[in-house]
Amino acid sequence: MTTARIVTAAMLAIGDELLSGRTKDKNICHLAEMLSMIGIDLREVRIVADDEAAIVGAVNALRGRYDHVFTSGGIGPTHDDITADAISRAFGVECVYDPEAMSLLGAMYERRGMEFTDARRRMARMPVGAVHISNPVSTAPGFRIDNVYVMAGVPQVFQAMLDSLLPSLQTGTPVLSRTVRSPYGEGDIGGPLTEVQKRHPETSIGSYPKFDGKSFSTDIVIRARDADVLAAAEADVIAMIETITGAR
Repeated sequence: MTTARIVTAAMLAIGDELLSGRTKDKNICHLAEMLSMIGIDLREVRIVADDEAAIVGAVNALRGRYDHVFTSGGIGPTHDDITADAISRAFGVECVYDPEAMSLLGAMYERRGMEFTDARRRMARMPVGAVHISNPVSTAPGFRIDNVYVMAGVPQVFQAMLDSLLPSLQTGTPVLSRTVRSPYGEGDIGGPLTEVQKRHPETSIGSYPKFDGKSFSTDIVIRARDADVLAAAEADVIAMIETITGAR
């Protein structure tokens, strides 16, 4: 059996529009999928309003609990884009106009024949000591400070930033999974499946019911970081279903 390396993460999605339902968040699912592929466990997701105290509190709670913290939203040019200020406050450092970001943005707006206004300059602000996260879509960089990665809320930009960031992340042992389809509903398999889980404590076994209009069935998803552990649990689940079938 291999020794698994566990690396954890949390996400903080920022924006009044998320809490009002005006915007449907796509970044949480994308982040979860990408992290799972490289062996990082997304353990917690929080959504907070455009409120500096709320952002500071959430960031400070999460960054001490998880290896990585990813944020989305609130680093644009408008008055309610306050994430850079909040992250600076969380780390107790000044929020400044980053010279490199100013240069990148100034050159981009010059190429486009657009004025580099005060509002647009806001996108160059970040905490002292922060490191850029590349933005190949719209130039304005995200940033990293310690284990907190601050990215845009626009899904296309968030995904591009994450793509540039992923190769540099500390990762763990990826989680493997198998799905076994049970022709029985959760009411039939609940008790026996609990016993299977007890016999395989190094796995995570989830049950996902389905209804086709006539009868219930269940997809049983088994997750583990070790292939042998996964195979043993899968065999036990299959045997459980066969036992239920034989008793009918």
